[in-house]
Amino acid sequence: MSASNTPLLGIAQALNAANAFLGRACAWLTLFLVIGTAIVVILRYGFGIGATALQEAVMYGHAMVFMGAAAWTLQRGGHVRVDIFYQNFPARRQALVEILGNLLFLLPFCLFLGWNSWDYVSASWSTLEQSGESGGLAFVYLQKSIILVLVISLVLQSVAELIRYGYVLAGKLPAPEVKHG
Repeated sequence: MSASNTPLLGIAQALNAANAFLGRACAWLTLFLVIGTAIVVILRYGFGIGATALQEAVMYGHAMVFMGAAAWTLQRGGHVRVDIFYQNFPARRQALVEILGNLLFLLPFCLFLGWNSWDYVSASWSTLEQSGESGGLAFVYLQKSIILVLVISLVLQSVAELIRYGYVLAGKLPAPEVKHG
C-alpha cells in the first residue's frame, strides 16, 4: 500500500477539503463586505439614513472572513512566518518543526480559546441574544459562534497537518512546497 492510499491520509485529505470549502465560501464574503459597506456609507452620508442591520451584517461577515478562513489560510501556508532558519532546513527537519508547532502552540491555543469561549457562546445561545441596537440583527448568538468555528476548523486542520507532516517526517511523502510572498 502506498502512502497516498492510507486511511490516515484519506482523513487528512477530507479535512483539507472541508476547510478549503469553508475557506472559499468565506472568501466570497469579501464581496459582500465591500458592497455592504459601500451601501451603508451611501445611505448614511448621501441620504441620512441609518442601516444598522446591514452594518451589523457586514460586521458578522467580517468576523466570518477572518475566523472562518483561518484554517484554509493555514492549509495554504498563508500565515505569517519568520523562517530565516526554517527555509534552509531539510524536509524532515521542517516537518518536525511543523509537528512541534502544532502540538506545542496551535492545539493548546485552540483548546484554550475553545474552553474559555464556550460559556460566552453558550450563554448567548441560551438567551438567543439579539442586538442591543434599534433595528439591529437578532442573531448575536450566531456571530459569537464564529469563535467556535475558528477553533473547530483550526483543530481539524491541525490534525490534517500532523498527519501530513508525520508522513513527511517518516520519509513517505515529499515535503510540501512553502510558497513565499
